[in-house]
Amino acid sequence: MRSGAKAFLLKPAAPTPEHVASFIRNVARLARQYAAPPASAAGGQTGLIAIGASTGGTEAIYYLLQMLPPNVPGIVIVQHIPPVFSRMFAERLNQATRFEAREAETGDEIKSGIVLVAPGDRHLKVVRSGGRLKADCSKGEKVSGHIPSVDILFGSVAACAGPESIGILLTGMGQDGARGLLAMRQAGARTIVQDEQTSVVYGMPKAAYELGAAEFRRPIGEIAALVGSLRQS
Repeated sequence: MRSGAKAFLLKPAAPTPEHVASFIRNVARLARQYAAPPASAAGGQTGLIAIGASTGGTEAIYYLLQMLPPNVPGIVIVQHIPPVFSRMFAERLNQATRFEAREAETGDEIKSGIVLVAPGDRHLKVVRSGGRLKADCSKGEKVSGHIPSVDILFGSVAACAGPESIGILLTGMGQDGARGLLAMRQAGARTIVQDEQTSVVYGMPKAAYELGAAEFRRPIGEIAALVGSLRQS
């Protein structure tokens, strides 16, 4: 599992400026549709951390979760991986980290102590329902060359939880997640990409950094501490 999961890849085409502009317009539309209620009506919601990765991501995510403090908000993950392996990956995280990790299902609440991993054959989106953030898993066409797509996850987070969220884009081939991370940053989220030196493939983080989507670029070993400091600022 540790090495095998790295082999499931698809390389999408590079996004054009027109594609980026269209994606941002769609996020703005979703933001109006899922406008967040005032903080006093949010039912104590404390935000979330959204993570996207591809090649080398299973180990990077495993390391990051081991380093994060237990009081961080709920975590949602898109890792490019087939369905059977996505469940195995979630089970591994559940056994080896301090968090309760599982494969996401529609209606799962996103809250502190919980890690939800996108099923390998479904897109994972975050929606706000009754003042709470919940998972929405659905089949569909590939987006940015993938299902699940990091762009879909990040775009949904930007739409319904932008200022409450932290977006992290880790090692991976291609550009999936770059436009979604930009949407998150423009919606008020704090955004982080993994640096080239510690990435197995510096594709997705590079695309996001060059697009202006990353507020911070850090080695994998420094991201957990950065998340902690951002939560306190």
